[in-house]
Amino acid sequence: MASVAGSGHRRRLASQRVALSRDRVVTAALALIERDGLASFSIRKLGESLGVEPMSVYHYFSGKRHLLDALVDHALSSIAIPSAELPAAERLRTLCYAYRAMARRFQALYPLVALHRLNTPIGVGFIEQVLTLVQAVARDPESMARQFRAMGYFLTGAALEETSGYARGPSAAEPVDDAYVIAHCPRLASVARYFKEPEWDATFAFGLDALIAGFAVASGAPKRRSGPRQRRAAASTS
Repeated sequence: MASVAGSGHRRRLASQRVALSRDRVVTAALALIERDGLASFSIRKLGESLGVEPMSVYHYFSGKRHLLDALVDHALSSIAIPSAELPAAERLRTLCYAYRAMARRFQALYPLVALHRLNTPIGVGFIEQVLTLVQAVARDPESMARQFRAMGYFLTGAALEETSGYARGPSAAEPVDDAYVIAHCPRLASVARYFKEPEWDATFAFGLDALIAGFAVASGAPKRRSGPRQRRAAASTS
């Protein structure tokens, strides 16, 4: 009787593995993280959401860290690399919008993407592709490295701010109200409306224009600011 029960259990596990796939595990993990948050993610909860034993997940990933690496790789792979037909500066601009769009698609996962060393084959391949774009506007390896890092500072900060930053961050136990700000911080009161989400697109475009203009100055190329049409085109490809 025990052997019959044991064989039935093995058949159920085998059928679970057949129903599963690496892509299905990744998709379910992303959905679970977006729903419940990265901090509470576990293989046990993932197994429950898939309707399988947790050990079935280990058939595809040898551990939680390997699965998290795969999620980061999945997010990076969703970033479209701009066409080589675009001017060098516009390729950088388009890539920045595509990166920002990725962070918004995977808001709960993004803090892991931002802090990950990207030292998987897909991660270093993505870095190499970005450096190829930066090289087109940089004078030498030092300039390329500094411009790559500066772009990373801007993008990571902007993406973290928009996906999990100030508006969603920890608050004081007794926060000041609007009346206090108006009475004691007139400059803050005067600009507060521009910190709100409806202004994020304009602020991102302003910062990206300044960044790319700075790259042009550093490389000795003539400055070229983007107009509304160019910014719309870059945003629409992300």
